[in-house]
Amino acid sequence: MEICTIMTRLGYGEMMRRWRVEKYRENDRLFALSCKRIRNMTAITAGSKAEGLTCYLESDWDILLVLNDVFCVEADIIALNFSDSIDVFRMDTMDARVYPGHCILLQEGLAPRVRYTIITKALCDNGNGDVLLSSSLLLDEFSALPLTNDEYVEHHERAGPSLPETLRDVLHVDKVIALRCYCPSILQRWADRRRKWPSQNIVQKVVSLGAFVTPVGFKGSDYKHMEWRICFNTGEAELVNNLNDTQAKVYVILKMILRDIIKPNNKEITSYVLKNIILWQAENTPQTEFHSRSLLYWLHDGLKKLRTAIEKKRLCYYMIPERNLMEACGMHDYQQHKWVADITDMLEEGPNVFLRLKKLRKAIVASPEPMMWFSKKRMELEMLRLEYRNRYMQSTDEHGKVRYSEFMLKKIENRIFDVINEVKVVAILNGSSINELPDIGHRMLM
Repeated sequence: MEICTIMTRLGYGEMMRRWRVEKYRENDRLFALSCKRIRNMTAITAGSKAEGLTCYLESDWDILLVLNDVFCVEADIIALNFSDSIDVFRMDTMDARVYPGHCILLQEGLAPRVRYTIITKALCDNGNGDVLLSSSLLLDEFSALPLTNDEYVEHHERAGPSLPETLRDVLHVDKVIALRCYCPSILQRWADRRRKWPSQNIVQKVVSLGAFVTPVGFKGSDYKHMEWRICFNTGEAELVNNLNDTQAKVYVILKMILRDIIKPNNKEITSYVLKNIILWQAENTPQTEFHSRSLLYWLHDGLKKLRTAIEKKRLCYYMIPERNLMEACGMHDYQQHKWVADITDMLEEGPNVFLRLKKLRKAIVASPEPMMWFSKKRMELEMLRLEYRNRYMQSTDEHGKVRYSEFMLKKIENRIFDVINEVKVVAILNGSSINELPDIGHRMLM
């Protein structure tokens, strides 16, 4: 129960989660309008930011850039009323070369008036008279596009399907191109499962949110340059947003364990694996069993499931169970043995495992009153930063110029300065050598 309270003070409580989700959704609406004006795209925040489970600078900001005039449909969909200006591709998931959870995109029709140049350049013949959309070619073409000329944005070398950027030297963003897809049979198979969670209303909402395909082939496939991965980013965010307070905190602590103790070098185990463990855990257990007194029990249960996944190199994808998230993950035998032993040690430690997590350990040993004061300042600063970002976008005209004199923008900016300055004064009084305001602000939000 004490750990639950500390997690709330660290910014992982229900109120803060909801605030982040709301502000990132608002940002999506503003950012999507900006992208639409430039390249007819919709921007969607994904991952931990969409779930409200990370602080402003704690992890990368994952953004899907969805091409608006391209649509993919399942192979057995007979007819859909699409505009002539939309490119339609048929999803082939039955090809023996395609790994579960992936597909090949066959061109269904040509949009005579509106076409993306990058789509045209990524089309190729499969030798059987069919025209395919190559995931690797599209990614190459998309990577060459100048998505922004903002002087405060530093672009980095492509990492897999993502285009990494750093905003103002502190905020790391990963952008991934995506196409919308209509796959009712896949979603219906998921919806028809017997489950204890979520409610039927949420199940139907997840189904209504649909799916995407991203240009990511299965690592072990000889055909990966043509494969597309089927994703449910918005649906999964909705599911995580419907986890209760204890479930969300177990998920965050598992991510801390991954970062601080397991420390994979090349994403052999990812936070996405942990998310799937939590979702399976939630689906098979009544919500009433997840409460602050049972946090350690469910953390241990999650660790046991992670240990089994590492031992057997198998974990079923929550949305499409036929896809094994651990297959071709690049894990070596020595890593496998070490991580199984590390998790076993953690399970034997009981509650002492919390002391091995840097962020939690600092909070546990801190004096309660200063901790409470700092917690309030840190959360206020994050709320101001998120609000400022949205106001900044609202104050930007169609030419990219910002009205810095806008009243609310100045008010928020002044309050940000005041909050950081208050922390600076207290830090100096306590012997800290950090006195640069930007540095203090960045550290508070990590």
